[in-house]
Amino acid sequence: IPISMAEGNWTRVSEFILMSFSSLPSEIQSLLFLIFLITYLVTLLGNSLIILVTLADPMLHSPMYFFLRKLSFIEIGFNLVIVPKMLGTLIAQDTTISFLGCATQMYFFFFFGVFECFLLATMAYDRYVAICNPLHYPVIMNPKTWAKLAVASWFPGIPMATVQTTWLFSFPFCGTKVNHFFCDSPPVLRLVCADTALFEIYAIVGTILVVTIPCLLILCSYTCIIAAILKIPSAKGKHKAFSTCSSHLLVVSLFYVSLRLIYFHPKSNNSPESKKVLSLSYTVMTPILNPIIYSLRNNEVKNALVRTFYKALGLRDCIP
Repeated sequence: IPISMAEGNWTRVSEFILMSFSSLPSEIQSLLFLIFLITYLVTLLGNSLIILVTLADPMLHSPMYFFLRKLSFIEIGFNLVIVPKMLGTLIAQDTTISFLGCATQMYFFFFFGVFECFLLATMAYDRYVAICNPLHYPVIMNPKTWAKLAVASWFPGIPMATVQTTWLFSFPFCGTKVNHFFCDSPPVLRLVCADTALFEIYAIVGTILVVTIPCLLILCSYTCIIAAILKIPSAKGKHKAFSTCSSHLLVVSLFYVSLRLIYFHPKSNNSPESKKVLSLSYTVMTPILNPIIYSLRNNEVKNALVRTFYKALGLRDCIP
């Protein structure tokens, strides 16, 4: 039971209750727990391997894999912020989350989300330089540039997450039941008993900006990339050029399709339960797919995994 103190017509909340998937039968919740636990462990393992391999293998010390490490870091962050609590609500029925815990979860959800938007745009720019300006690529994409682009990717998430989270949790709340499996902004906002019109305008404008700006940069980059690929005379050259950015293009597609389903879907078609299901695509499915896409579709990563495996076993002379 959440501890609270009534003051007038509103309540000072110290805890929230995550409704999660409580409307489902216990058998279904147990099955979901097993599925999400396996997905969680595979996600952590897959993304951790990507980070370790791209750090350990000298062949992968390039801008493309530098940014891939950052992407894997984001996916691990998403999972650590959201999934453990969700698993607790499913198996232990531990549905309460403290006021600070809820705010912290929302903050890092926003931070990692904005970070990923801009990082995907940065990765698209890297592919643009590699394909459209291959001779100048080593000069343009030097280590200092990597660092600057990485900082530019994560920096917008700090003010966005800070302002939105601080503002939302400064409102008085009339309830404590969050109809979601984590503290996302829309379900928490429904519990506020105050005029939130200005906040909602800010949230909508902010979301559109952090999604639209990177999306436009990605579209511009790939427009130039496709134009450059079409000018390559040989079919083999076209295939090689496209293969260097196909994995990233697939990840971008999954990411923006998920965003569109969750935050830009017509309200008339969105029930709280369908919103939860759609949110799973962003918080659970996309993070597990990214390392699979980059490992299965990228021969350099697959070869690096093999080399790292042989080195870990002390079989350096047997490396194929």
